[in-house]
Amino acid sequence: MFKLNKLKKLTKKPKRIGRGGSRGGTSGRGHKGQRARTSGNVRRGFEGGQMVLSRRLPRRGFNNVNFQVETGIVSLKTLESVFDDGAQVTIEALIEKGIIKSNVECVKILGGHALEKRLVVIAHAFSEGAQNAITKVGGKAQVIEG
Repeated sequence: MFKLNKLKKLTKKPKRIGRGGSRGGTSGRGHKGQRARTSGNVRRGFEGGQMVLSRRLPRRGFNNVNFQVETGIVSLKTLESVFDDGAQVTIEALIEKGIIKSNVECVKILGGHALEKRLVVIAHAFSEGAQNAITKVGGKAQVIEG
């Protein structure tokens, strides 16, 4: 007959190590010391208070972050869609239209698209294809020095 006091448990109790038996005593943690304690695990790289190896070694190498130039890249396809025929494309106009960010120090125009509008483009650099496409239609590609 079915009795509530005769039911088997569905969950198993976790093994309590360090309470006698085969894994009693030190329970595989050795004798005393920080790692033998209950909350004795320390963070990665901790050397018992000694200066960590990563901080003892000298810093070497070069980081370009102080010297890098923020370059804005604009395609002819973008210029075609945003500007009207005969417009003058300057850096201020590109920032105003939201094509490049205001922190950009250098602007380069890239080709890869046939231009149909006659534009006067003033930028720091042009790809060969972009320069050819602009002059082919009758526009101007002016390079800003510096």
